[in-house]
Amino acid sequence: MTTTSELATLATHLLPDDMLSAALQLWLEEDGFMRGDVTSRALQSTSGVLVAAVTVRNDCVLSGMQPLSRAVQASPMFEDVRFEATAEDGARVDAGVAIGTLSGPVGDVLGLERLLLNMLGRLCGIATLTRQYVEAVDCTTATICTTRKTTPGLRRFEKYAAACGGATLHRLGLDDAALFKDNHLAGISDGEFTMVVSEACRRARAERVLSFVEIEVDTLEQFNGALAIEPGLVDMVLLDNFDLDMLREAVRRRDVEGSGLLLEASGGVSLETVRSIAQTGVDRISVGALTHQAQSIDVGLDVA
Repeated sequence: MTTTSELATLATHLLPDDMLSAALQLWLEEDGFMRGDVTSRALQSTSGVLVAAVTVRNDCVLSGMQPLSRAVQASPMFEDVRFEATAEDGARVDAGVAIGTLSGPVGDVLGLERLLLNMLGRLCGIATLTRQYVEAVDCTTATICTTRKTTPGLRRFEKYAAACGGATLHRLGLDDAALFKDNHLAGISDGEFTMVVSEACRRARAERVLSFVEIEVDTLEQFNGALAIEPGLVDMVLLDNFDLDMLREAVRRRDVEGSGLLLEASGGVSLETVRSIAQTGVDRISVGALTHQAQSIDVGLDVA
């Protein structure tokens, strides 16, 4: 599991202050904050100081506290506002526990309330579901990996949330790693597979330094072609929609060859099936459900 200090470093890397400030401004504009909070102004309640506790209503794994605290602190619009965490990202928290305080001028606190709670709820939901997947494969050799099935505009936040739950981040986008998927390889015969993919891998590696190069295969025949690629060109093979017997056979063939390729299972993975997949001996399991099926946690703001 990722440690607290490692998560802090990851948050700073994935979400630098300038990116957080830009995101916060976009969310505030969407919510109409720049044009003024009509309700608060009508009640003439925008002056004075408000101190409120941020409380989770469900048991959850916490995520978002570090980057969102920095987002508020880095924003020039909220010089007098503080969002201070009393629990750390990655921690398991019981329902009813206060995880932080939001304090500052009344109008600013009320203006921040909904977007802050929305983001915390979303990120905690992803971290909580991810932790369930990670715990489901405990005592196997498999790690749970994220995918690019994220909400547009929120990828780095959602990837961070999955890391808080214990997942491996995989690639961030199209530019940091090469993943040759079935649509890239459509029309390539089994006989041409090794040669064509080898050349594509060489070109990808020549263009820039990559986190990894991976090939998706749909059949064991394609997998044989991947095993025949020159060592060092490919780091991983994605076994897409393989059943359990096919996964075991792919692991067996890899081991018989003495290949250093990492094997990643993908396609239709659920909490009910993930442990059986892990027990086939694959190294990684990529799970789109971490982000596209996560249910937001109920987070509230309680005025002291």
